[in-house]
Amino acid sequence: MTAGSVAPAWMRSQISAEQYDSWSEQQCADIEVVDGMVVVSPSASKRHNRLARLLANALDAAAGPDWNADTDFDVRLQDVPLTNRRPDVTVYRVETIDLTPTRPEHVLLVVEVVSPGSETTDRIVKVDQYAKAGIPFYWRIEQAVTGIPTADTYVLGRAPKPYRDGDMLISRVRAAAHF
Repeated sequence: MTAGSVAPAWMRSQISAEQYDSWSEQQCADIEVVDGMVVVSPSASKRHNRLARLLANALDAAAGPDWNADTDFDVRLQDVPLTNRRPDVTVYRVETIDLTPTRPEHVLLVVEVVSPGSETTDRIVKVDQYAKAGIPFYWRIEQAVTGIPTADTYVLGRAPKPYRDGDMLISRVRAAAHF
């Protein structure tokens, strides 16, 4: 048996934004789309989900009246070829809460919590994609065996290095205006 015979047909060819938009939320829940190809994301651990939820709650409380912070929904980085990412935490404009899809111009900050299997994607690929999409801030949270996560922060800069390094934060993160 080959991998091609196991994967459904929709995973073996590029999909369009129109096709993706016709799928149910359940069909889209555990996937991202990169250059039109569906990428299945493994279920995150309870530790990962708890960290993302706590961070989203703290950012939501710090965001003020113009911004919301939430977990687990698509950000449409580009339409052709379709690229949808599902950051662990997204801070977005309040007035765009009912707009679908969420676009980069609606977003202030995306956060990815690194898990086994997502290291390269979160540390290299997504940094580049979010910067090219124009998202002003990117935080990468590294889980540690000590239980104290670290946060590497990035601020949108200018080409050729789209994000410039921000601070490395250990233990307690204090978010101020504009993060």
